[in-house]
Amino acid sequence: MTVLMGALLAAGMVLAASPWLWPAGSRVVRTPRTGAATRLLREAGFRADARVLGVSMVAGGLVAGSVAWLTTATAAFALVIAVTGAAIPLVFLRSRRQRLLRLRRGLWPDVCDLLIASIRVGMPLPDAVAGLEEAAPAPLRPAFAAFARDLHATGRFDAAAVKLKEALADPVGDRIVETLRMAREVGGTELSTVLRALSSSVRAEAALRAEVEARQSWIRGAAVLGAIAPWVILALLLLRPEGVEAYSSPEGVALILGGAAVSFVAFRVMLRIGRLPEPRRWFR
Repeated sequence: MTVLMGALLAAGMVLAASPWLWPAGSRVVRTPRTGAATRLLREAGFRADARVLGVSMVAGGLVAGSVAWLTTATAAFALVIAVTGAAIPLVFLRSRRQRLLRLRRGLWPDVCDLLIASIRVGMPLPDAVAGLEEAAPAPLRPAFAAFARDLHATGRFDAAAVKLKEALADPVGDRIVETLRMAREVGGTELSTVLRALSSSVRAEAALRAEVEARQSWIRGAAVLGAIAPWVILALLLLRPEGVEAYSSPEGVALILGGAAVSFVAFRVMLRIGRLPEPRRWFR
């Protein structure tokens, strides 16, 4: 009995460790892992390398810091402005990503309706998705055109769908593509019903978000004004010789650096208060 229990325990431990000991070659196509910078560039609509973002940040910091130094001759102020200039590319990319998400959020219900119409007339699922390169709303057509080229070149729907997710870089697009991949893999007759429910859900969410964002837009405006106004006044003070002398002292440097930290924290808190939770992307 002891030998039997020991054999069962050993077999259980081997089975538990088998995925790591003998990994099977999976046929499931997964989205390749990308860095945060590359992902931000793709979600903002750019296909550039992450090094381009790094170079842009360094260049922005150097230009902004140099201008501030030549204008005010105050090292602490020039340092703060240089950090702000380095952050401008990130702010631009995030703002562009949010604009694209808001734009696409109102287009996905139309995509679902087009897919439902194509499936109802008996068109195969790959052809229905590929047909969106001409029927989809204009901002989404390039991604579906690339999907159609990949599908015609390889004939593999799953691999083309993964590339489509990367091209769209959108949470709602992920939900639609994963639904189509599952329907393609397991079959079923409820795809039209699922797409119709998804379309209604996305349309209702887009309307609610638009209303809430319109009501909370003053929070972002107040945050921007509250963060910029003190630094504009400080820049005007540093244009005078006595201002440069005062803020070049240890107390002045501490005041500038402390004010920069307080402004950053307050700005982030205000944005956090007025920001709506964004849906996460699926299976990245």
